[in-house]
Amino acid sequence: MAAYAPARYADFHILHPLPASLLNRGEDDLPKTVLLGGVVRALVSSQSWKRAVRLRLEDVLDEHAARTRMLPLRVGDALRAAGWPTDLASFAGTQIVRSATTEGLKTEENQRGITSATLYLPRDVLDDLTDLCTEHRPQLEEALAKETAAQTAQASGTRKKAKVEAVLPTPRVASVIRRRTATINLFGRMLAEVPDAHVDGAVQMAPAFTVHPSSPQPDYFTAMEDWAAPNEAGSAHLQTAFFTTGLLYRYATVNLTELTRNLNGDHEQALHLLGLFADAFIDVMPGAKKTSTAPHTYPYLVHYAIRDRRPVSYAGAFEQPVKHAPGGGYTAPAITALSEHAAGLNRLLGTRRLVGCGYATLHPGTVDHLGTAHAGLDDFIDALTKDAALPTGTLV
Repeated sequence: MAAYAPARYADFHILHPLPASLLNRGEDDLPKTVLLGGVVRALVSSQSWKRAVRLRLEDVLDEHAARTRMLPLRVGDALRAAGWPTDLASFAGTQIVRSATTEGLKTEENQRGITSATLYLPRDVLDDLTDLCTEHRPQLEEALAKETAAQTAQASGTRKKAKVEAVLPTPRVASVIRRRTATINLFGRMLAEVPDAHVDGAVQMAPAFTVHPSSPQPDYFTAMEDWAAPNEAGSAHLQTAFFTTGLLYRYATVNLTELTRNLNGDHEQALHLLGLFADAFIDVMPGAKKTSTAPHTYPYLVHYAIRDRRPVSYAGAFEQPVKHAPGGGYTAPAITALSEHAAGLNRLLGTRRLVGCGYATLHPGTVDHLGTAHAGLDDFIDALTKDAALPTGTLV
């Protein structure tokens, strides 16, 4: 009998210094903050960082996906570009969502028929769907003619509005919409309207926050008028922007068992994607305000822990805000807090469920309680994937 593992998680813990920047802001156009441990901290939402990681992975894999409500409109645009009449192309776009399920996907008719739910699809499904429309063009033309006649009869009052029937084969449309990319298998997909299209996400990512107090700081700026009238001085634009600074704690975890299940049991592919995710999560930053802040710092410390029961965040290490060192700086005290918190958790939980751990850092000395030290990120990721590998014969 093959062994059974309930789950295997790869936890990532990062300390990342942030210069004056504005990676993420709220509806009030101010940098996001969170009250933690009785003090205000700078915050970068998980959605912001997750999108940056997803786009990097799609570029690396050359496998792009799209989050969209515009599928019927984009299908219509593609068909018009291929020479279809405007009315037929638009009708075919509406038929894609009408034929996706028995009852059709819900749409917003007052918004040109976009889907009510956001779809998460491989970008190349557009080609498959337009090919399907081309294959069934005679049926679409016939259905459009019937609908036009019905609308005319309805306008004259001789006929009630009829329900639009599906023209395209529902199993084929649904099959295209159910298709996945690597990032869909990693991050999941919520799509309850199409049977078997929902994908449980294998990645969980926490909002990043500063390990110490950090409030938004004002930056008053002007933009000079280069073509001012003679003897006229002044600015074309005056405004106060805000930025934040600080040392972020960033955390994410990958459920490798769930990812393997999403990949139909291909554990080697799951390990490959885990390594790519680790590289992207460490390397990528959100791009907001990059042209005016250039906040291209790199993490000071990265740490992984492989666990076989449940993931464990080290956010508790910073519930009490870190105090800066006597000479200034939060990095060294934060490393100490992280190390001591890891040691405390190891005492409390024991290490039976800790399969492996390691770290890489710019810190000149040894950091205790974080596992094996690795000189560089290539060694770090190699060790991560080796520790994360499930034993041969494990069921998932």
